[in-house]
Amino acid sequence: MSALWIAHVTVTDEASYSKYAALAGPAIAAHGGQFIARGGRYVQLEGKDRPRNVVARFASVDEAVACYHSDAYQEALSHARDASERELMVVEISD
Repeated sequence: MSALWIAHVTVTDEASYSKYAALAGPAIAAHGGQFIARGGRYVQLEGKDRPRNVVARFASVDEAVACYHSDAYQEALSHARDASERELMVVEISD
């Protein structure tokens, strides 16, 4: 079954986060991830408000988790850690 990578982000350092974004997109694509939503309009109904929301679809939970742990994504993530507050989850979906 395919999976969704769902990130909720508050950017605290635009310059550093832009380095993350430049590297993360290719790392996600290299693992078959396809962006469904990237920072578009949203309505916060419950929970902590994060103004940047990203959803990517992967072939499986395992593929999404492998992407996260890949060297390429970890390099990207090194730029986001001190430049944002984030939650990231992978959710399996039925196709």
